[in-house]
Amino acid sequence: MTKLTRESLVNRLFNDPKNYPYGFSRSGDFSINESKALSQYGALIAALVDGEISPSTPEDESFLASAFGKQDPKSIAEKAWLKYQKRINRPKMGSIYGSHKASVDIDSESTDEDDDIPIELDDE
Repeated sequence: MTKLTRESLVNRLFNDPKNYPYGFSRSGDFSINESKALSQYGALIAALVDGEISPSTPEDESFLASAFGKQDPKSIAEKAWLKYQKRINRPKMGSIYGSHKASVDIDSESTDEDDDIPIELDDE
């Protein structure tokens, strides 16, 4: 297994085919600059947050501090990462009808004969 380095992670494009199958730029959630920054620095920030590599530069320290909420995001990459995390971790919307589709039985819907209106047809 190859050892992860900061340079290899910065050169690796970050993508998320599960949540963004057509890419960040085509999702409509991110601006052009945010999608570029997320693609470029996303793999590095993910590795830092997961603890796969240790921070080696002040920029890495800033990534970690903003990702964990210790400071406000300063760079476009930090803002894009927080926006990405907010989007993928948002609660799933439920249905007001529950987990099953509501089925309506047309025959049992109205059995009252008072609702029937007679229609007269002219034979002329």
